[in-house]
Parts: sequence; C-alpha cells; structure tokens
Amino acid sequence: MFPDHTLETAPPAARRSMEATIRHLGHLPAAVARLATSPELLDGFLKLSASFERTTLEPIARETVVMTVATRNGCHVCVEMHTGKLKGLHADDDVIAALRSEEPVPDARLEAIRQFTLAVLETTGDVDDETLQAFLGHGYTTRNALEVVMGIGTYTMSTLANRLVRV
Repeated sequence: MFPDHTLETAPPAARRSMEATIRHLGHLPAAVARLATSPELLDGFLKLSASFERTTLEPIARETVVMTVATRNGCHVCVEMHTGKLKGLHADDDVIAALRSEEPVPDARLEAIRQFTLAVLETTGDVDDETLQAFLGHGYTTRNALEVVMGIGTYTMSTLANRLVRV
C-alpha cells in the first residue's frame, strides 16, 4: 500500500529530506522511502530527530529513551536500527539485551531514564513528584526530563508511522 519511493517517484517536497538521508547514511532506508509518501511527516521526524540528538542527554541515555519507546510500541525496524546505534556507541551487551527485552537495565543511571520514560508514557506526562525526584536523584536535570518528553514525542511519531507503512 505504501510504496518504496525513490528520488524519482517521491513527492517533490520529500526529495530534499531523502537526499539528505542518503548523504548522511550512504543509502535510503526503507522507512524513509515509505514515509516520503508524506513529505511533512518525513521532514518533521528528521528535524525532530536531529534536535533530539543535540539535547544534553548523553548518547546512550538518548538511545535508552528511543529503545524504550520502540519496544513498547512494537516497532521492530526501530529496535534493530537502534540496537545497531547502541553497538556503535559501545553500549554493554547486557544493556542492549535488557532494552530489547523490556527488562531492567543493569546500569542504574540508564535504568532511571528507562523508568522515567515509562512513567511519562504511563501517566501521559503527569508523573508524581516522587518519580521525578527519583529521576533527578540519578544526576539528571529538569532539562533532561523535558528532553525525555521530546524523545518520546519524536519516536512515538516514528514508531507509529513505521508500523503503519509496514516497514
């Protein structure tokens, strides 16, 4: 139903984002090819994703947020892609395995961000003070708490869209 667009078949408004992805990754992932059906969604996701990468959260913490959303939402392509990213960041194998299986992470700081991400999702952002304090108690900041919300929003859009287009 959703075509694997090429630069030639994609809506003109999607081509710039597709070309940027090819330059950045060296290829056009199937997810980008299919999401190009909506240039606005594709462009929005890529911009939000790039902004999330610039947050003050350390890279493995960002990937913990992404993997928590991806596994919760059942986006298998996201789980695979971000497993690769975690390996590139030299994350411990037991951390990756725990994130993939939605189990507690053996690193207390990463487990704190995983738990906070789940709490934000479960309460639609209405986390109680105790939950927020537990997160902050692991060295995170209130800015980081808002960055987690950004990551959840960005990767909720991505995971739902990827599932819809059957990547």
